[in-house]
Amino acid sequence: MIANLTAVWNRVFALLGRVSMYRTAFLALAALAVIAFALSFAGLVAPSPLQLVVTAAVLAIVCGAVDAGAQRLLRLPWRVESSLITAGILLFVLRPTIDPLGLVGIVVAGVAASGSKYVLAYRGRHIFNPAAVGAAVVAIIVAVSGAYALGGPSWWVGTPALGPIVLLLGLVVLIRAEKVRVVALFWVVAIVVSIVRTTIQVGGAMPFGDIVAQQLWSSPFLFLGAFMVSEPLTQPPRRWQALTVAAVVGVLAGWPIDLGVITLGQERALLIGNLIAFAFSVRSAVRLVLEGRSNPTPTTQELTFRTRRRLSFLAGQFLELEVPHRHPDARGTRREFSIVSAPEDQPIVRIAFRDDAAGSPHKAQSSYKRALAAASLGDTLAVTGVWGDFLLPRGADSRILLVAAGIGVTPFISQLRQLQATGVRRDIVLVYAASQASELAYRGEIEDAGIPVVVFTRDEPRDLPAQWTWAGGTRIDAEGLHAAVPDLRERHALVSGPAALIADLAPALDHAKSLTTDAFSGY
Repeated sequence: MIANLTAVWNRVFALLGRVSMYRTAFLALAALAVIAFALSFAGLVAPSPLQLVVTAAVLAIVCGAVDAGAQRLLRLPWRVESSLITAGILLFVLRPTIDPLGLVGIVVAGVAASGSKYVLAYRGRHIFNPAAVGAAVVAIIVAVSGAYALGGPSWWVGTPALGPIVLLLGLVVLIRAEKVRVVALFWVVAIVVSIVRTTIQVGGAMPFGDIVAQQLWSSPFLFLGAFMVSEPLTQPPRRWQALTVAAVVGVLAGWPIDLGVITLGQERALLIGNLIAFAFSVRSAVRLVLEGRSNPTPTTQELTFRTRRRLSFLAGQFLELEVPHRHPDARGTRREFSIVSAPEDQPIVRIAFRDDAAGSPHKAQSSYKRALAAASLGDTLAVTGVWGDFLLPRGADSRILLVAAGIGVTPFISQLRQLQATGVRRDIVLVYAASQASELAYRGEIEDAGIPVVVFTRDEPRDLPAQWTWAGGTRIDAEGLHAAVPDLRERHALVSGPAALIADLAPALDHAKSLTTDAFSGY
């Protein structure tokens, strides 16, 4: 059952992975804005059509101008999608207006939101959700000055007419960001806490069913979770950390604390969560200097970097590398890579990826890979963060099965190197599938680990080490896997590779003791 769900999940993820996370969020917000505009003609949402159009235009211009100015000052290419995402979120959080003083408040929020990406930042990574900063700044100004005409957060998006649409579009964003479980926890905590709070406040004056419906469809929680709590750059490295932050934000958003002048709730609750997440991830944003290139296989390229300060990561995790360039395509200027090197290898950090130009000369490369290929030795690139829970089981006696498809072997190399560096021995079997023998990357490093390896390739590899076995063609089915690994039921399986291939492999691992996957998407 779990394997079948894993297969479905990875097929969906493979489809969504063709578009970057940031482009996905922008398109979802754009679709929501168009739908809200249509509903405004029927009076099903609070703002009028004119208020929506004017406010959206002001936010887009202000956020775009601040971002463009800051990025020009810092000599960075303008990331227009980032500007539009910030503007799009603020459109649904603030109170749309055509009143001149209200538009001043909109401008202040836009300036504060976009400016926070550069002022409230650490080593190129912003600490707080920009839209939450913008909304909070206006709320605080209004609370302190009493200038209520400036407007402020209204969360008008929390309305029954938009609720199901926000949920549907939000799920698309969450699947692409791989944050469904994290935001689901936030939703549950925030809604339950808010239901309890409302029930206590109204006593028996409102039917319980109406209270539940109100918190589901007439509250900001759906939008706050899907488009703000899920923001990748403010997420901590580990899932348990992200779940902790989600729970804290859920409690604070569900039961706002009255601080006298202002109430601590919604976007301010998120800012507190951002601060906790930053404490978890402060060491994961560094700069890397490119020192070398190599080709582990004819279609694989490895990049070797030197880090100027220690990068905090665990073997099996991935980093997000930013390569700014002009005219980025739908997959953006940031990409995730499993780390090939072990934590103990530092200050050397290595990543590897499939070289589309070498593997398929007629295949159009992404703008990101073209920019990465153009990077020169000595260039400095920014790691925006490290994430992931694709780690070996903790129990020293746990029996482990590693299944790698193509370049998916990279996180396993990090894990095997770390075990060697620390002198730890584990009961591990590696099943390695590649299109052909020449595409078996890191043969030397795997051999040094001294573990049994079962190889699936079209052609039989030459000079296999004593513990290596060739099992035939590239397709791994349940029968072939059981034959290659007779004690499969006793092993914890970790599978790494392209999402579509993991979807095919997952049913074959249905009988493993546990199943953990690491899907590559957008490559």
